[in-house]
Amino acid sequence: MKFIRLASIVLLFCASFITCKSIKSPAYTFTKSVTSQSVGIATAHPEATKIGLAILKKGGNAIDAAIATQFALAVCYPVAGNIGGGGFMVYRDKTGFATTLDFREMAPAAAFADMYLDANGDAISELSRAGHLASGVPGSVGGMWEAFQKYSKLKDWKMLIQPSVDLAKKGFRITEAQVSKFNNRKEEFIKYNTSPNQFNSDKIWTVGDKLVQEDLAKTLTAVRDNGRAGFYQGWVADRIVDEMQRGNGIITHQDLKNYKAVWRDPIIGQYKDLKIISMPPPSSGGIFLIQMLDMIEPYGIANHKMHSPEAAHLVVESERRAYADRATHLGDMDYYPVPINELLDQAYIKKRMANFDAQKASISEDIQAGDFAESEQTTHFSIVDDEGNAVSLTTTINTGFGCKVVVGGAGFFLNNEMDDFSAKPGVPNFFGLLGAEANKIEPGKRMLSSMTPTIVEKDGKLSLVVGSPGGSTIITSVYQVIVNIFDFKTSATDAVQAPRFHHQWKPDIVMHESACFDETTRKQLMSMGHTLKDRGKIGRVEAIYVKADGSLEVVADKRGDDHAMGY
Repeated sequence: MKFIRLASIVLLFCASFITCKSIKSPAYTFTKSVTSQSVGIATAHPEATKIGLAILKKGGNAIDAAIATQFALAVCYPVAGNIGGGGFMVYRDKTGFATTLDFREMAPAAAFADMYLDANGDAISELSRAGHLASGVPGSVGGMWEAFQKYSKLKDWKMLIQPSVDLAKKGFRITEAQVSKFNNRKEEFIKYNTSPNQFNSDKIWTVGDKLVQEDLAKTLTAVRDNGRAGFYQGWVADRIVDEMQRGNGIITHQDLKNYKAVWRDPIIGQYKDLKIISMPPPSSGGIFLIQMLDMIEPYGIANHKMHSPEAAHLVVESERRAYADRATHLGDMDYYPVPINELLDQAYIKKRMANFDAQKASISEDIQAGDFAESEQTTHFSIVDDEGNAVSLTTTINTGFGCKVVVGGAGFFLNNEMDDFSAKPGVPNFFGLLGAEANKIEPGKRMLSSMTPTIVEKDGKLSLVVGSPGGSTIITSVYQVIVNIFDFKTSATDAVQAPRFHHQWKPDIVMHESACFDETTRKQLMSMGHTLKDRGKIGRVEAIYVKADGSLEVVADKRGDDHAMGY
C-alpha cells in the first residue's frame, strides 16, 4: 500500500514536471519547450507547427517549411495568419549568407496622403482601421511565391500548399483563445462584412468546435494550382475587387497585378560578440533593435539582475530614445531617404545616451528625435532545418482579423495595414505610435512596421532565431529576449517566458506584465520618475536557440496557443 502511494506521488511529480513544458486544452496539447537534435519549428498554432515539421521530414528546407507554415496559419490562425496581409522574412543559409524578403502590403494606386482626414483636417481613425478602405494590397502570396522561386529545395509548390487546402476543407478544432476572439468580434464582423461567412453568422462558438472553411479551401486550391497568378489574377482577384466595390474600397485589378515582393539586404549590427541580422525598412525593427543594444552596451547591464531597477531603467531609457527616432526618421526607403547609417553610427548612439541619468527617468517631452541632414495581432514563426538553414518570419494583417472584412466567396480576411501609415503627422495609430513625413501615405508605398524577425550569430555560427508579434511591443520583446539570453545568461525557455515591459517614447509610460516587477522594484522605479502601467500580455515570442552541444532549444511562448516541435 505504501509502495502504491509512493508511486502515485512520483507519477504526480512527473506529470507536474511535464506540464511545465506542455499545456493541455480540450483540443490540443501545447508544447512550449523542446530540445531537438537538429530541426526545430515554433509557431502560433499546433496545426501550423505540425504542417511545417512534416515538410521538413519530407526533405524540405527551412524555406519550404516556411511557405507551408505561412499558408497553414492562414487557415488555423485567422486572427493574424493570413493570405490577405503581408510580412517580413529573414533567411540565413547554412553557409552564413543572409538576406531578407519584404512582402509588406502596398498602398493602392488611388491612395493619397489625406485620405483619412475629414473636412477640418482631423484624422478619422475608423477609416484606416476597419472596413474596406483600411486594406493595403496583400503581399503574403506574392512573398511566398518569390521565396519558393529562389530558395525552395523541394521545388514542388503543390506539395507545400496541399496541407493547407486539406486543413481548410476538413476543418480543425478551435481553442479556448479562439472561441473568445470569434465570439467577441462578432458585432464587428457583422458591421463590416458585405457577404455571409462563418464569422458573421449567428453561431456561438465553443471550445472544440470544428472550423471548416470551404471558400478558403477554394482560394488555396487556386493558389496551389496557379501559383502567384492564382491569387493576383483570375477569379480570386475578381472576388477581391468585387468586395472592394461593395464596400467602397480602392484596391483594383491593376493594384493586385502590380504587387511585388522585394529582396533586401539585411540590417547587420554587432553587439559584444554577437552578429545581429535583422530586417531593414520599411521595418523599423532591425535598426532600433541594434540601436538599443548598442545604447546599453557601455553600461554593463550583465552586472545587474533581470528585472532589477537598474536593468529595467537602462532598458527603458534606450527604448525611449529609439522610439523617438522611429517616429521621425522611419518609412519605406524606396520613397524616403531613411538615414540608416546615421541612426546606427556609434558616435550618434553615444550622443543619444549623453543625457542618460542612472538614477533618474528622462522626460519624453525632452527627448526628441536626432537631427540629420537629410501592430497587436501579428504572428511569428522560427524554423531551423537539418542543414542549418534558418528562417525568421513575421506576418500580419495588423490588428485582430485585420479590417474585419472577409472577401466574399474567397474566405479570407483582408488587412487594415493602411493604419500603419501616418494619417496625419503627430496623430497616433492604433498602437499609439506616432509618425511623420517619412511615413505619409503615397500610392504604391509600403507602410512602416515594427516587425522584427531576427537571426543572431555567435562566433560565426547560428545562435538564435527569434521574433514576435505585438504591434509596437515587437521590437522591445525581441530586444529583451536577446538580453535575457546573452547578458543575463538564462535558458532560451526562461528568456521567452519571462515577464516583459515596454516603453515607446510617447505616451511616457512603462507598460509591463503583472508579474514583471516586485513591489520593491516598482517603488524604486517610480521614485526615479517612471510611470508604471500594468497591462496584459506583451508579445508572443517564438525562438530557437543553438546550445553549446549543437542541439536546439525550441521555445513557443506560453502567452498563447503557440507550439514547438523538433527532431
